[in-house]
Amino acid sequence: MSDELRYYLNRTVLGRMPRRAFLGRAMALGLTAAGANTMLASGLRAQEPVKGGTMKLGMQGGGSTDSLDPGLASNQVTFQICKLIGDPLVELDPNGGPVIPRLAEEVTSDDTATVWTFRIRKGVKFHNGATMTPADVVATVERHSDEESKSGALGVVKGIKEMKVDGDNVVMTLEAPNADFPYLMADYHLVVQPNGGKDDPTSGIGTGAYKIVVNEPGVRHVFEKFDEYFDESMGHVDTVEITVINDNTARTSALQSGQVHYINRIDPKVAGLLDRAPTVTVTQASGKGHYVFIMHCDTAPFDNNDLRLALKYAINREEMVEKILRGYGSVGNDFPINAAYPLFPEGIEQRTYDPDKAKFHYEKSGHSGPITLRTSDVAFSGALDATALFQQSAAAAGIELEIKREPGDGYWTDVWNVQPFCASYWGGRPVQDQMYSTAYMSTADWNDTRFKDPAFDKLLQEAKGELDEAKRKEMYREMAMMVRDEGGLICPMFNDFVSAHSENLQGWIDDPNQDNMNGYVAHKCWIS
Repeated sequence: MSDELRYYLNRTVLGRMPRRAFLGRAMALGLTAAGANTMLASGLRAQEPVKGGTMKLGMQGGGSTDSLDPGLASNQVTFQICKLIGDPLVELDPNGGPVIPRLAEEVTSDDTATVWTFRIRKGVKFHNGATMTPADVVATVERHSDEESKSGALGVVKGIKEMKVDGDNVVMTLEAPNADFPYLMADYHLVVQPNGGKDDPTSGIGTGAYKIVVNEPGVRHVFEKFDEYFDESMGHVDTVEITVINDNTARTSALQSGQVHYINRIDPKVAGLLDRAPTVTVTQASGKGHYVFIMHCDTAPFDNNDLRLALKYAINREEMVEKILRGYGSVGNDFPINAAYPLFPEGIEQRTYDPDKAKFHYEKSGHSGPITLRTSDVAFSGALDATALFQQSAAAAGIELEIKREPGDGYWTDVWNVQPFCASYWGGRPVQDQMYSTAYMSTADWNDTRFKDPAFDKLLQEAKGELDEAKRKEMYREMAMMVRDEGGLICPMFNDFVSAHSENLQGWIDDPNQDNMNGYVAHKCWIS
């Protein structure tokens, strides 16, 4: 089979080329109609999962300070580790439907969406041989509810008033109604651990399809299939290897040379060229991820809203989407929600690059002198180039940005959520409530802009329990305006999840919920 024909066959099997188009291309290359149909049928049969082998992932986003504590997972590698070694109560549907049962077999609520009951699956084993119980579920949520845990799920679980075990069920009573509560429990930080991880949150022991056998943070992680995993439809390979490759060029070369089967976070500048390689498929899933620059609203000089507005008007979003994303994304508007979310607040005026307005607010702020902006190539794909563009557009408004390039190793512990102005990214969350609760509620540990507004918190709490969708949508619009006009978020663009895999990695589906098929690439794909 020629490389060109193999390329067309792969795209057809993956649903990226219509069957009729493939048959036309195949016959143009000299095949008969019968031969082309036979080849396509064989390719489709190859979509049946193959068991065994090793799947090798080359991933950006890891560092030497990474922890196995799920609560501290803050980058793409630790996110993927959580998914491999553990399970939450439910999984998000790639097609946007109701949540899919995982450790909870059934989820029900009372008429007010205040009392939620999760029927816990029986017979599920932890990697240490112990049987998971409803008490482990309660202990897991309790640990993440403790502010001392520094958990990324703290904002999600804060609204739980009471939890109890009732036979095979876990009953959670909320402070106020929340119609979206099951979606929140899919948070990857909330994978269930023995006794909730209270004894040792860094043990790496969970109920997941794979157990960790090598843990070299920032370098390499190896996982072996857990023989007693409860779901036979997931986890087809025997071994999963993650190699941390933060350099974009090195990661792409590793895929092309066959060192790895899959890489995440493709640089949009090379995505089109890479997709033309006959043995490589580039995937693109439009979702809720966004590339950002974040300012601490409680730290000078960013405690001045005029300075924050000056910087928001000083960034050229359209240029950034064109030159950084190369079509793999869309323009942002300084709040973390786009049209991929239910109840998206429409009609908010798009903020555009305006050097005159930027200069007006900058002079009004009274600030003078350079402003330090920290960045790194691990912040997001193209972050260094995006930062340079920001520096240039700000200079036209008389604002001097001093760019400080930080090492990738340690960026997520020493810079993000620590330094007052830096480049970053968010993968998004399934619903608006979770996005705001995780990153914009005053008490959230991951409030990386230090945006603290009692009126916003009150509105967020009220929106959780508002069952009238029209009223709830208007609440979300008001919250978006607060973040956009008063917060510390500069959101120039929403990125697609762009990754690539070799032709022998099969079973890929586009999942807009998060990178790496929402972390399930090693569960649902196989090596042929």
